Amino acid sequence: MKYYLVAGEASGDLHASNLMRGIKKQDPNAEFRFFGGDLMLAQGGTLVKHYREMSFMGFLEVLLNIRSIFRNLRICKEDIVAYQPDVVILVDYPGFNLRIASFAKEAGLKVFYYIAPKVWAWKESRVKILKDYVDQLFIIFPFEIDYFRKHSIEPIFEGNPSIDAIAFKLNKDQSFDDFVKENNLPNKPIIAVVAGSRKQEIKYNLPVMLKMIEKFPDYQFVIAGAPSLGLNVYQPFTDGVLVSIIYGQTYQLFKHSTLALVTSGTATLESALLNTPEVVCYKGGILSMLIAWIVIKVKYISLVNLVMDREVVTELKQYDLNPARLYKEASILLPGCQQRDEMLADFAKLRAILGGEGSSERVGARVVNLLKH
Repeated sequence: MKYYLVAGEASGDLHASNLMRGIKKQDPNAEFRFFGGDLMLAQGGTLVKHYREMSFMGFLEVLLNIRSIFRNLRICKEDIVAYQPDVVILVDYPGFNLRIASFAKEAGLKVFYYIAPKVWAWKESRVKILKDYVDQLFIIFPFEIDYFRKHSIEPIFEGNPSIDAIAFKLNKDQSFDDFVKENNLPNKPIIAVVAGSRKQEIKYNLPVMLKMIEKFPDYQFVIAGAPSLGLNVYQPFTDGVLVSIIYGQTYQLFKHSTLALVTSGTATLESALLNTPEVVCYKGGILSMLIAWIVIKVKYISLVNLVMDREVVTELKQYDLNPARLYKEASILLPGCQQRDEMLADFAKLRAILGGEGSSERVGARVVNLLKH
């Protein structure tokens, strides 16, 4: 069968690639065409547009790039119609993908949505679009089941794909000594810095994170380079600062780090799944944050706290994200501290709630089975 997938971010590329692998196990003759990235391309098929050309964050950046966004939408729509797939699979990226959902459905195509938009957090009006234009919704958090059922949508939950992503990419046999040697790092404990995947996140969060270097002299700080961002994005903040940057090894970095400073997003969940205590940091532009405070309805910004429905990891948002507060919250998570042990115990409960490995394969099987029947 023919599958058209649309992923507009690095995380979407990762999860869509694992889904493609799961689909191929059930449908060896699967043909893929997609908006996505290098990981999807490695699974085979045709890459129409790379997510690096599509990733815009914040209200101002979206506004400034509106012409590019509409051009990408037009290209995607025309390409879908020309390809005539058996199904269009939309992966997260709701601002773009919900428009594609309505278009594809009205064009007579079957539409599946993988990794549901976070309508429980904001823009609940999008639920109607999902209900009207999506044939099957696949969710990745158990608390979403009741939410969507209340809105007359019967979702499918087969676990969280981050567990599969980690299992597939993580080198479990790599020792700490091997990791630092292979990356030309000093042989001293690591504090990971995961400052986001967009330029604006780096701009607002990284400077505060790097102020911790002088406060933790017994540790080295290592930045997880975002795949869509070059060194030139980091250099204005790292020049003259004793910090390292490595790319393509975020899971390994989490695994070998004593502690992590993480912006909100999928990385907060990945840190927990890899058993690395963390402090969640998020600061943005004043206008963007004001709008966010008005429209966002959830109590927490980190996925760990949302799944657990309580504050397991400390969230430092906007003005709370300052050097003094960040040092206080980070220092109590070092080895030997009670707060660290309590957080690790909560991480074990989190992993049990999200289920085990095989989520991507199970979703792939459900996709193929739904298309066949």
